[in-house]
Amino acid sequence: MSAQIADLSAEAERQLSQHLWDPTEEDAALARKTASGLAEAVGEAAAQERLPVIDRLEHLREALAVLAIALARIHGPLAWYLAQSCTALSPVLRWRALPADRQSSFGTVVPSSSDLADAEQAVRRLHTALTRAAAGTAPGADADPGIGSGSGSGSAANSGAAETGTDGREGRSDI
Repeated sequence: MSAQIADLSAEAERQLSQHLWDPTEEDAALARKTASGLAEAVGEAAAQERLPVIDRLEHLREALAVLAIALARIHGPLAWYLAQSCTALSPVLRWRALPADRQSSFGTVVPSSSDLADAEQAVRRLHTALTRAAAGTAPGADADPGIGSGSGSGSAANSGAAETGTDGREGRSDI
């Protein structure tokens, strides 16, 4: 999932840098709101990994809900980007945390730790990309090392400092 989001984000960044996609004010506002919702849903890797599987899955489903709500409110390139992001994260919908036998689980599966970590990293990458889209910029010298890199919890993408967001609250710059 993280690799799919990285590819989608690279395409969005290419379109932004080549001015093939110039986000409107409505796009920018929704991208900021969506990025904020994603950051609230899925925290930094170390904190997420300490949570029980059921809570991690709940957070990932909340991230998908944030994307779905945003998608319902927009059209054009941002909608297309959000739709493809939802598709990339859709395996989360087949995951369960509770025990069940195969015949009564509706085809759901228990995700591995690496599946959860990959999905969480994908949400963090999406947060970064939406923040950039809201600014109408592609990364330059300050590119996020998490974009296009591995999904390990020790990566530079997970070690950012706090900063003040547009709502005046302190938030993470890397999630």
